[in-house]
Amino acid sequence: MLRKLDTQEIKVVKALIRNPRLSDNQIGIKTGVPIRTVNRKRKKMEEEGFLKYYTELNMGADGTGRFNARHLYLVKFKMGISQSRIIKEVQEEPNVRTVFTDFIYESHIAEIEGHTALALIIEGSSDDEINTNFNEIMVPSLEKNHGKDSIVQITTIRLGKPIRIFHNYLPMVNLSKGRISDRWAEDAILAE
Repeated sequence: MLRKLDTQEIKVVKALIRNPRLSDNQIGIKTGVPIRTVNRKRKKMEEEGFLKYYTELNMGADGTGRFNARHLYLVKFKMGISQSRIIKEVQEEPNVRTVFTDFIYESHIAEIEGHTALALIIEGSSDDEINTNFNEIMVPSLEKNHGKDSIVQITTIRLGKPIRIFHNYLPMVNLSKGRISDRWAEDAILAE
């Protein structure tokens, strides 16, 4: 179901995109939307799944230094392995909650040429560590869950610094101290 955000919701969302740590009080003051309305609209958008909050610890070279390399892996499965099967097995795989948290930055179910696939962004202290973790931990786990002959192709791309994330954040341009710079134009946030 398609639902357009109303004018007040857009103001609330833009304020949160600019600085996700703002209180309802602060949003009301900045936007002119009554505080109770901010609270009600924010809760409604959260319940509907429109607003999601994440905390990212920068573990890269310019953060904690734990991860200095990042690769994108595209894992294409043989025909007959469905997305619902992958989802079920991910939900039941104990390593999803333990081991994989150590090195998978992000993962998505994908489709490549009609085949179900996984897109995995894997981090490591070096390219070698990423390759080792993928081949010694990820591949055996995928084969255990989906079968020894389940993987038909793997493509790898070394990733550099992110340019844009979550539509609005450009770490090299407008992001500082966990929020968008006050100098960043309001009309450049949340294109309507």
